[in-house]
Amino acid sequence: MQLKLLISVLLFSIGFSFAQTDDTNLGAEITLTEKTKISEILADPEAYLDKTVLVEGEILDVCPMMGCWMELKSDDGEGKIKVKVKDGDIVFPVEAKGSTALVEGKVYKIELTQEKAIEHFQHVAEEKGEEFDPSTITGPITIYQIKGLGAVIE
Repeated sequence: MQLKLLISVLLFSIGFSFAQTDDTNLGAEITLTEKTKISEILADPEAYLDKTVLVEGEILDVCPMMGCWMELKSDDGEGKIKVKVKDGDIVFPVEAKGSTALVEGKVYKIELTQEKAIEHFQHVAEEKGEEFDPSTITGPITIYQIKGLGAVIE
């Protein structure tokens, strides 16, 4: 009888510990402890260029093709920032949309001519299965993103 009780307690403990760790860890382990607000990065992206940051936000979208990027909602609800990884380095799960992610990565920029910007946004629209109107791009564009190194999806 005591053996059954011991086994039951052990199984309960194992199940309880798994229930407590249902976060998904992706890529490298997060080493930073101080978070940077996405709104601060978006307000002055040049100040964060080439710096490693820790950001947190709701996952608005994930690349449906390769899981190579996800977009995080800014803490002020106004903007968003894309976290990009090399295809296959990390695969962000599409079902993570709506979850919260903690991401460590390096801020970088992409400067695109008008023609390259049209190609870029056409590609993104194709990935999402959406329509794209090239006339919405009226000149060169600079995009700021985070090169994701590690993430925890809650």
